[in-house]
Amino acid sequence: MFPPLPVEPAKTHALNLIKELEINKELQSCETGFMFGVLVCRKSPSAGCSDEVVLKAFSGQFLGRWQMEGWVPPLLDVAEYDKQVAKDNDAIHSLTEEILSLEKTLEGGSQNGTGAGNLFDSQKVDRLKKLRLLRKNLSSQSLAAIYNLYRFPCADGVTRTFADFYPDYNQGSLPPTGTGDCCGPKLFGAAFSQGLIPLSLAEFYYEGKGIRLNSRENQLGRRHREFYPPCDEKCGLVLPVMLGLEILYQDESIVVVNKPAGLLSVPGRGPENQDCVVTRLQRLFPHSIAQPSVHRLDQDTSGLLVLALTQEAHRHLSRQFMDGSVYKEYQALLRGRVVEKKEKSFVNNSLDILPPDLNYIELPFRLDIENRPRQIYDEVHGKTGITLWKVLSYHRCEPHVCSQKVLTRVLFVPKTGRTHQLRLHAMHEKGLGVPIQGDRLYGERLPGERLMLHASLLRFTHPQTKKPVEFVSSAPF
Repeated sequence: MFPPLPVEPAKTHALNLIKELEINKELQSCETGFMFGVLVCRKSPSAGCSDEVVLKAFSGQFLGRWQMEGWVPPLLDVAEYDKQVAKDNDAIHSLTEEILSLEKTLEGGSQNGTGAGNLFDSQKVDRLKKLRLLRKNLSSQSLAAIYNLYRFPCADGVTRTFADFYPDYNQGSLPPTGTGDCCGPKLFGAAFSQGLIPLSLAEFYYEGKGIRLNSRENQLGRRHREFYPPCDEKCGLVLPVMLGLEILYQDESIVVVNKPAGLLSVPGRGPENQDCVVTRLQRLFPHSIAQPSVHRLDQDTSGLLVLALTQEAHRHLSRQFMDGSVYKEYQALLRGRVVEKKEKSFVNNSLDILPPDLNYIELPFRLDIENRPRQIYDEVHGKTGITLWKVLSYHRCEPHVCSQKVLTRVLFVPKTGRTHQLRLHAMHEKGLGVPIQGDRLYGERLPGERLMLHASLLRFTHPQTKKPVEFVSSAPF
């Protein structure tokens, strides 16, 4: 993960923490390493003050302990955890002893030349297989029971569980072992549960002197006293949920996020439509300008959004979007087979010669005032939208998903930014003639579907450095 918040000033406090760890005799004799983190927060303005609050955490257990005075607690009830582990460990240990005994007996028979050919040994082999499966299932059940103990306080004031956000959790799919135990989730959980506003996060790796003296290589490839961002494998699952946004990049001028489908880009009308990317951003970056949005994605579309934290950045980015110098790519799944036309020509002076691997759509359309927010084709009053596109691949699907039994993955490169441009260019007979899967306005949305449209690439000039930057997000379908 990219650090979701600025590293300074938390790094300054982390360096002071390193000095404290240097005199920890118990840690210095330890032959392992630990991740530590510091989160700098301020109290909510409603608390009547803006005092700085510094929280510190360690990943997992530190020196065999879940909790230590002065450190934030884990995201589970330790007493309940101990009960669950004690309960399951006895049963798992008993199964392990029987498995080892059987393995030893069978190994002895093999060395004596008797093998597993007789009926008695075959029964032992079958028994061994059943015991191993039983132990595996019991271990999975134990892990699931432990994961049920986790509670994740989030930025929106809601406390969530794995069942609320981890795919197929209720069907037995479990996150990687240790998810929720890293510094980042523990620190943000403590901050949100106390009503604090996080400002800066820094995490570092520290090795006990024992491991350094013995020159033992740590398995994570981390270096002593080096700073690292939150991990992708575990924190990448939890932090976007806790923060409300998946932050791909941030600095003092801009923030780039990966917007989920179903979330508004900017506030809508009415209190029920205030939850959006902008309000979530301002909750995490209270110093942001009042109107940080410089472009939008439809509520049903997922993918890359850049937002400005300063007025200067907003002016610079807005100018780039207005003059068309921002390069964007989208991926979409269309409900049917699309055939490339391979039309190569000049385009009314609005483009240079068409790139050799892309096709071209140019359609005028406008708002359907009787059916908002739907757009309709209109050669007289419509504004022209221009899209470049190409077929990426074809995919088989079930008849109930597509009558043609084929979905087409398409790359879209919009050269204009009209409302619903890609959705209308896909659906209309003068465009591709095939709607995007899950498009409730221009096609059909089946139960459980989403709009299969994702903003996958964004390239622009950074407003402060004036250098080109590019961000990529894989389509989640």
